Amino acid sequence: MRIVVARCQVDYAGRLTAHLPMATRVLMIKADGSVLVHSDGGSYKPLNWMSPPCRVREGVTDDGQVEWVVTGKDDDTLRILIDEVRHDTSHDLGLDPGLQKDGVEKHLQELLAEHPSSLADGLTLVRREYPTAIGPVDLMCRDVAGASVAVEIKRRGEIDGVEQLTRYLELLNRDPLLAPVRGIFAAQEIKPQARVLATDRGITCAVVDYDALRGMDDPTDRLF
Repeated sequence: MRIVVARCQVDYAGRLTAHLPMATRVLMIKADGSVLVHSDGGSYKPLNWMSPPCRVREGVTDDGQVEWVVTGKDDDTLRILIDEVRHDTSHDLGLDPGLQKDGVEKHLQELLAEHPSSLADGLTLVRREYPTAIGPVDLMCRDVAGASVAVEIKRRGEIDGVEQLTRYLELLNRDPLLAPVRGIFAAQEIKPQARVLATDRGITCAVVDYDALRGMDDPTDRLF
């Protein structure tokens, strides 16, 4: 990545036109070919940018002013006139492992497997990743009456998740050793359309409070 702090003027021409008058800004040229123009405000959002792939040509104008011309894949252009360079450095950041989010489905599944009764009173775990011919069910449980309960877990509950659990339930209810099997759709947030569909299909919705769930395992209560 190349980072340049410079007084510059920026003009974009493409589907529309945009102009940034002369001011001190941060110019970023990333290894993926993108070019971004940042100010000291606006949080993470650049004032203007060119998405990859794009070409950067550095040169000078007829009056000797440094000029960058950035050309995008659709031939739109970002023209950067540089009046003064205050900082110019390049860094090899290497391969980024990507963002690892706290509270993803795997973590939710682990926590709910430890505390299934948070979904329904008396619910106990039979198995995580219960295998079926069309994929594993996140949690297979039993309720206080001994009936089977299949649990599908999502960070954000949408219609696709309800459809997925519906397919599992149709298959599981063909097994006389398991039937009848009911379903619980668990998520940190459940969209209204998904809730309506789940209710129509006899599936219980459970909104999971991730922070509260993590707090259930109190280290002060452990013997070791």
